[in-house]
Amino acid sequence: MTIGPVLVIGEALVDVVRHAGGDSFEAPGGSPLNVAVALSRLGVDTSLLTALAIDARTDSIVDHLTRSGVALVEGARRLPRTSTATAVLRADGSAAYEFDLAWDPTPHVGPSARVVHAGSLALFLQPGEALVRQRLEERAGTAMISLDPNIRPTLLPDLQVVRRGFERLLRSANVVKLSNEDLAWLYPHVAERDAVRRLLDAGPSLVVVTRGAEGCALASGAAQVDVAAVPTDVVDTIGAGDSFMGGLLWQVLVSDLVDDLTGGRSLSPGDLADLGVAAARVAAITVSRSGADPPWLAELSERA
Repeated sequence: MTIGPVLVIGEALVDVVRHAGGDSFEAPGGSPLNVAVALSRLGVDTSLLTALAIDARTDSIVDHLTRSGVALVEGARRLPRTSTATAVLRADGSAAYEFDLAWDPTPHVGPSARVVHAGSLALFLQPGEALVRQRLEERAGTAMISLDPNIRPTLLPDLQVVRRGFERLLRSANVVKLSNEDLAWLYPHVAERDAVRRLLDAGPSLVVVTRGAEGCALASGAAQVDVAAVPTDVVDTIGAGDSFMGGLLWQVLVSDLVDDLTGGRSLSPGDLADLGVAAARVAAITVSRSGADPPWLAELSERA
C-alpha cells in the first residue's frame, strides 16, 4: 500500500567518497535526495523538487531516483554542472565533507502533498533559499511541514543570519529534526533541553535531536523521550541522518499522526518512542552498508 504523498524540496548531488586508503567511488546523494529515496523505498508516494544539470553525473542521479520510485518535479535540469560533495571517510566510518554546490531550483510548485519536507543547504543558500521559503509558506496550513537544517558551517553565512532565517522557517514548520551538532552550532552555550524548548516555542509540534551512536531525543509539548540507537556494525555514516529523517516521516504517516502535528497537538510519550524506534531502525540498516543506501520496506520487515 502506497502512503503520502510527500514532496521533498532540496539539493541533489553526487557524493564522491574517498577512503583513507585512497580508494574512491561516486554515488548519488544530497540530504533531501536521500530523504526522498528513503521515503519512496518505504512505500511513500514521493516527489523531489530540486536543481540538476545536463551531464553524465546528473544522469546517474535521475536513474537512482527512478529506480527508487521517486518522481522528479518538472524543470529540474537548470544548472551548468552537477553539484558534488566529497566525503573523506575516517577510520570509524564517519565522514568529513567538501562541497562544490549550486542551488537554483525549478520554479515549478510541484504536486499536491500531505507532507512537505525541506532541508540542508537548500534552506540557506542563494539564489534558491527564497524560493524554498516561499514554497513552504505556501503549503503551511494545507500540508505538514518538516525541516532538517543539516548544518554545514563552512558553506553557510554568518551564524546570526542562518539562525534568523531558520527561525523564520520555524513559523511554518510542524516537525523539525536536527543533530546535536546542528543544535550546538545554532545555539552555542545553550543546554540541549533549553534549545529544544526554544524550538518548540517557535511553532513546531515535534522536535527530534539525533545523537549518533547515543540515539535520539524526541520532544512534543511537555513530553520528551530518549530512544537508544539500534546496535549495528557500522560501515560508514553517509546518509544516516537522512535515512533517520525518512524513517521518521514514514512512521508519522503510517501512525496517522499528520493531522495531530499540523493541528499543533502534543504527541504522547508512546507515540514519540514509536517514532524514534522506527527511524533508528531505518538509519541502522543504512550505516551497515556503504554509502547513502536506505532500506526498502521488505528489508525493514525482515529485520523486525
